[in-house]
This record gives sequence, structure tokens and C-alpha cells, in this order.
Amino acid sequence: MILPALFFYLFAAACVASAVMVIVSRNPVHSVLFLILAFVNAAGLFILMGAEFLGMMLIVVYVGAVAVLFLFVIMMLDVDFVELREGFIQYLPIGIVIGGIFMFELLLVVGAWVINPAVTKTITAAIPTNVSNTEALGLVLYTKYIHYFQLAGMVLLVAMIGAIVLTLRHKANVKRQNINVQNARTPEMAMAMRKVASGQGLQDADAAEWVK
Repeated sequence: MILPALFFYLFAAACVASAVMVIVSRNPVHSVLFLILAFVNAAGLFILMGAEFLGMMLIVVYVGAVAVLFLFVIMMLDVDFVELREGFIQYLPIGIVIGGIFMFELLLVVGAWVINPAVTKTITAAIPTNVSNTEALGLVLYTKYIHYFQLAGMVLLVAMIGAIVLTLRHKANVKRQNINVQNARTPEMAMAMRKVASGQGLQDADAAEWVK
């Protein structure tokens, strides 16, 4: 039991320290890197608790997609954070008030939070013991809660389409592909037979016809 406890305190301390550095760091790129470190340590805590699926999802989804996306967006946009910090002192009192309200609510929730002894009796399906956590979660998710899973997928699809529609900008001087026009083309529209005299270029023939 000593080795798991040591790893627990190691991952927990690193996770808390990384979370603090995300807030304290002045460079946004460093903040994202500390955020990735916090996600990795949180995944280690999930694995220690036996929830290996949640740990791997934290690595794949949050570290591999969200955090890397944040990092690339910050590096590509090259936002002038010095200009953004100019009004920091002006909005500091409002931020302190809002932060105090959130802290008061968290203290109320933590102080009054009690685990209901009957919560284990509310489980409607027996948890199989001969399969892994990932397989057990898949059996429940894709059988009993399949409709909720599909509904969540539809919500994400609508959000993705909405983001594309809101950020899509059409430029006037950019040629775009029109599939309907391409499919409606005929050989007569695609090719033009020109009779060019011997020793005369195509541009000379066009100029001669334009003069006529």
C-alpha cells in the first residue's frame, strides 16, 4: 500500500501545482503547457483509482485534442496580451466580488455535502465483475443509455455545424468550386475547336477575328 500512496501524493501534488501555474503564468503558451501537465497527472489519479477508461479519455481527448488545439490557436493568432492586460486594474474589484461569490458557494456546497447511504440502492443494473471497467461502461452505454448517447452526439454535431456557419467567410475575389456547374458541363462547353492558319499563333488568330 505504500507505493500506490506515494504515487497518489505525487500525482496529486503535481496536479495542484500545475493548476496553480496555469493561473499564475504570464505567458499563455506556458499556461497551456502546465494545463497539459495537469491533465496528465489527473489521468494518473484516475488510473490509480481503477478508472483506466477515464484516464485514457483524459489523455486522448483533453491532452491530445483540446489542449493541443489551444496551444496551436494561441501560437498562430499571436494575440497582444500586453494590450489585453491594460484594463486589468480597472476590472479587478468586479473580479474580486465575483470570485468571492463563487468561493462562498463552493464552501457552502462542500460544508453541506453528505453522501446519502441509500445511493448504492439506486443502481438499477448490476455491475458485472468478470469484465473490465471499459467493457462494463460500454455494455451499459450502448444498450440502456444508447438513446442518450445518440442525443449527445446530435448536440455535438449541431454545435460543430453552428461553429462552421458562424466562422465561415466568403471572399469576393476567391474562385470556388461549384459541383453543380461542373456536372452540367457538356463537351461543347468544355472545348472549342479553332482553325488556325499555318504559321499563325492562336493569339494572332483571335486578334484577326476581333478586327473583322
